[in-house]
Amino acid sequence: MASATAMASLRIPCVRQNFGGSLNPKPDSARLSMAFVAPSRVGVSYSLPKLGFLRRSELETRPALLHAVVPQSEFLAGKSPIGLNGSALPLRRRRIEPSTVCSAAAADGDEIAVPSGIEKPSQSFADKYPALITGFFFFMWYLLNVIFNILNKKIYNYFPYPYFVSVIHLLVGVAYCLVSWSIGLPKRAPIDKDLLLLLTPVAICHALGHVMTNVSFATVAVSFTHTIKALEPFFNASASQFVLGQQIPFTLWLSLAPVVLGVSMASLTELSFNWTGFISAMISNIAFTYRSIYSKKAMTGMDSTNVYAYISIIALFFCLPPAIIIEGPKLMQSGFADAISKVGLVKFLSDLFWVGMFYHLYNQLATNTLERVAPLTHAVGNVLKRVFVIGFSIVVFGNRISTQTAIGTSIAIAGVAIYSFIKAKLEEEKRKAVPPSSAASKVA
Repeated sequence: MASATAMASLRIPCVRQNFGGSLNPKPDSARLSMAFVAPSRVGVSYSLPKLGFLRRSELETRPALLHAVVPQSEFLAGKSPIGLNGSALPLRRRRIEPSTVCSAAAADGDEIAVPSGIEKPSQSFADKYPALITGFFFFMWYLLNVIFNILNKKIYNYFPYPYFVSVIHLLVGVAYCLVSWSIGLPKRAPIDKDLLLLLTPVAICHALGHVMTNVSFATVAVSFTHTIKALEPFFNASASQFVLGQQIPFTLWLSLAPVVLGVSMASLTELSFNWTGFISAMISNIAFTYRSIYSKKAMTGMDSTNVYAYISIIALFFCLPPAIIIEGPKLMQSGFADAISKVGLVKFLSDLFWVGMFYHLYNQLATNTLERVAPLTHAVGNVLKRVFVIGFSIVVFGNRISTQTAIGTSIAIAGVAIYSFIKAKLEEEKRKAVPPSSAASKVA
């Protein structure tokens, strides 16, 4: 055990040594044990020959070997080991501190075992409870989305300038990304001219869809805007069929029928209905559909956080001109002054800051959440999110809705759920049908 204790502080495998003058040791005559020499004791003028082994009995009878370095010439001559200064070294025992743990051999006591000594790191909370973490992601996604929609609508009640507010959403998000990059969370991915050209169409569609959604929010009830946006799967299917040339199964088209029916019923009796809000929401559906198409063409190896950051930066530049041209003169004349007179400068600025922060965080968290789950869970989560937003907006703002609007909204949401379920199942079957070999060849 003393030998095992001394060897625990050693690092480099020692040389094969033979005491007694013979240059041909017989390793089969006894079991062999590995010895080590501390690397700080290897001098420049001493070279280590081929790695070898020491008999346990030799270690116990000649303990000074543990702290000695044997010059190659003396080793070949079979001489006694010496230290760096040329004299024999006494045994010096060290305290066991390194991670390597030497243990004595078990029953026969012939060998000294040197395990790897690398302890497995303890699992983090996220590794132990992945379902709980995913549930927390979903909860925060819904919560931030609801807060954004409520705060956004409250701003429009005293500051009805959706183009300018859309710019603020993106501006705060871009500032957040720049600060995150500056501290390396996450590390900024490089971008070149080719990647910029790929992301620009995606950013243009993102900017258009974002602005039109806000125009709809500013002119009609939040619940009605989200009901109209439930038609987005219909536009996605139409674009896939007639633009990309992909064949959409009949069952998928059939599942979209209640979506169209429900939106139509809700629109006919919506108390806050106006054509500006309705058409703006429809344009946002088309814009986001083409954003999905261009996103598939702009597949990159960049992580989703960096991609969304670059898209936000590019989209900001496209949102600035219409905000300045359409709303700039009104804002300078009375827009800012009226808002400040109603709520005060501090609240006005804080509302704009926090609505932009919630917008960016809920979009980023949505991306992170959807990366953790399967497509079917993704689809169900998206539908439930819209139900949460519609329900909370009705409760918070006290919007009165007719019975037909409530029934139509429910039918539309149910249709979206059926469509999402069927689409996720089809995609899962398609992935299972692809052999692993062909999938690997596609990746290559």
